[in-house]
Amino acid sequence: MHPFRVSYLRAWSPKLVCFLRYSTPSDLPVIRLPRRTQQFLESREKKQTGAVPVPRAGKLLISSRRRELNQFSRETCGLWEQTPLVSRGWKHRQSRGDYFTINRQREQRPWPETEGTFHSLPLDPRLVSALDSQGITTPTWIQNQTIPPLLHGKNVLCASETGSGKTLAYIAPIIHRLLCQDDVDVVTSPDPRSLVLVPSRELGGQVASVAKRLCAQLDLSVRFVGGGHGRRAVERQLGGGPLDILVATPGALLKALKWGKLSLSDLHYFVLDEADTLFDETFCELVEAILMHAQIASRASDLQGPDRKAQLAVIGATFPRGVAKVLNKVTDLGSIDTIKSKRLHFLMPHVQQVFKKLKGLDKTSELLELLKIQVAEKPGKGVLVFCNSSGTVNWLGYILDDHGIKHARLHGQMPADMRSGIFESFQKGQWDVLVCTDIASRGLDSLRVDTIVNYDFPFALEDYLHRAGRVGRVGSEGSGMVVSFVTHAWDVELVQKIEIAARKRSSLPGLESSLKEPVDPSDLIKEQ
Repeated sequence: MHPFRVSYLRAWSPKLVCFLRYSTPSDLPVIRLPRRTQQFLESREKKQTGAVPVPRAGKLLISSRRRELNQFSRETCGLWEQTPLVSRGWKHRQSRGDYFTINRQREQRPWPETEGTFHSLPLDPRLVSALDSQGITTPTWIQNQTIPPLLHGKNVLCASETGSGKTLAYIAPIIHRLLCQDDVDVVTSPDPRSLVLVPSRELGGQVASVAKRLCAQLDLSVRFVGGGHGRRAVERQLGGGPLDILVATPGALLKALKWGKLSLSDLHYFVLDEADTLFDETFCELVEAILMHAQIASRASDLQGPDRKAQLAVIGATFPRGVAKVLNKVTDLGSIDTIKSKRLHFLMPHVQQVFKKLKGLDKTSELLELLKIQVAEKPGKGVLVFCNSSGTVNWLGYILDDHGIKHARLHGQMPADMRSGIFESFQKGQWDVLVCTDIASRGLDSLRVDTIVNYDFPFALEDYLHRAGRVGRVGSEGSGMVVSFVTHAWDVELVQKIEIAARKRSSLPGLESSLKEPVDPSDLIKEQ
């Protein structure tokens, strides 16, 4: 037998070589090894010779403990190619302790380039002057795209990443329209001329604060009505003369409507902020009932005359589910212009994101170690620790108290008086750690936050995007980091979708991306 083949067979099975060499007649055909066996022997020989792999140049996109699963930023995965995943085996208990990191690819958020200033937009000069006095001179991309259609009287659905400047994108047109309004009877009416509906008291206070800073120089009134207070408190908040801009939560506003304390008949502008939350199962019925109290315009001509209707703006950081079903009852869906960012539902490339597979009992010690490092290395920087329930927030707060870590708690089950001002105090630096539920993940401007910890992994990909969006915002000093603890099998399924999206540089799967009119079931029956 040929000595080359004998050397391979000797590595594979010395006994077989001995049998072939001394027991096989020379006139028999040569035994050929299967190709898979040859590949196995070749790979084994390379390992034995100590071959050193050639390092690949460039920045790592995905880094992990298992180097063979790393991916460099210039490497790509095909659309139909099976993607190698670090998290593929994470449903097995032996995967505990494994981890991977989606590394930061940019130092700052990649904003689309914009040209001009607010002076180039057709806004009232008094409003532009108020913006200049606060150092706001250049509009962001979403503001450039949203403000002109709103000024032309169109209904708009705006979906853009967190921290892109959506609040000013709808506040500026509201103030412009109020300044240009000449009807004296409307000015003296106690009913609101503009309404901004928000899902939480914290977000409502923030939106009202932005509006008040601009309206203070323009002689316009702004009030906020939140839930958790009695009837007298709501009446006191709504009293005080003409009301130009009302910011309200759904529960408190619906109660005021039922009590007859206000009417939406003179409404000029209706904004649904953080619409993906307002249209979920928690608020959907309340929002639909409020919309029925208002008259929503279907065309620009509806905004004029004695029977004028309200212009609609739907705002969100992710495309809201179920929005078409509700809005179809109050307006023509064809009248709504959809403005959507190209980076919508994508992972943020300027934020480092770490995923750790842990046993449930190990999460607390991992969090304590992380917080101690954060306090030592980044004093004065904020940390948001997200939990999925109010009970976990309280329990985790007791643990942090035992270890002397100063913190605050925020969740929806807290009394209104206790909950008031917690996030504002956190923003001012009274505490560096805030343990909270998803109530703090929607729309809140958190410039001092440097680290996000998902102590409980969120139930949906939309929630992950909103939580991660609390860092790396416009005006933030750093890009920040997100650390997620992964424990359950359903957590792993979401993490795998995130890892695939990162490796393929695609948007997260399964999220709404367009405004479609719902299909009438009776039409389907007719077609069948």
